[in-house]
Amino acid sequence: MIIEIDPGAGFCFGVKRAISLAEDKLQQGGKLFSLGQIVHNKDEEQRLNQLGMTTITHDQMDEVKDNPILIRAHGEPKSTYQKALKNNIELIDATCPIVLKLQNEIRKCWLEGDEDNRQIVVFGKKGHPEVIGLQGNIDNQAIIIENISDIEKIDFSRPIFLFSQTTADEELFDIIKNDIAKRLNDAQKSSTPPLHVTKSICSQVKNRKNQVITFASKHDLIIFVGGKNSSNGRYLFSLCKAANTNSFFIENETNFNPGWLTGVKSIGITGATSTPDWLLEKVKSHINTLIQR
Repeated sequence: MIIEIDPGAGFCFGVKRAISLAEDKLQQGGKLFSLGQIVHNKDEEQRLNQLGMTTITHDQMDEVKDNPILIRAHGEPKSTYQKALKNNIELIDATCPIVLKLQNEIRKCWLEGDEDNRQIVVFGKKGHPEVIGLQGNIDNQAIIIENISDIEKIDFSRPIFLFSQTTADEELFDIIKNDIAKRLNDAQKSSTPPLHVTKSICSQVKNRKNQVITFASKHDLIIFVGGKNSSNGRYLFSLCKAANTNSFFIENETNFNPGWLTGVKSIGITGATSTPDWLLEKVKSHINTLIQR
């Protein structure tokens, strides 16, 4: 039996950095609070909780005055920084550099324009922490679009500045971008529509698509390890399932069904960008134990 862990699986750069900053602070002793789930994986969150980290909501910030709070890789709106200053809270800012760059670009665009001469449009998921952070840096003035039908929200008589959530699907982004360009051409009757596009999708996330499809195609059985609330996990698993119908989603080794091993000669284990390497190894070890019984 061959059991292979996807070499491209595991934390993305931004999550690795956030985990490392949390661990460094915890090693110094004292309390550490994470503003929201540091990563969308309950097993990794439990590991950090055991080291002394506590996850809180924005409403609980007033209750932890004078204590350090970690800002996760998704980033935060300006109001979070203002609230921290008011409550004498030390912020450990683990905002992913790619997200931070996008926040700055959107804010610069917003500050330099005026309402009549620009619309900021962000392709992303409503309610996603990163999108909330992006909106909060421009007083919630961006138009958020999740799909083609949301394009109707755009005023095609005005210039459009199009951005994307860093973890969005590049193919759908291109479809939306092209549709916006076509509608602008029709509305302006001009060959040069006032559309400004910033490609802000993370290259590491973008490359995972082809990697996971290739990996899923080479094994008899695919075990996808991820958190139920990870949007990246759900997306990558859908790609696995399309490439290999014998793919199954689990949160950890306790969800593994031994019946899946029937007639299987090779197993591939992969996961979301929020899935830790140690959990992938734990799933592999569990499967090996089942095989050797």
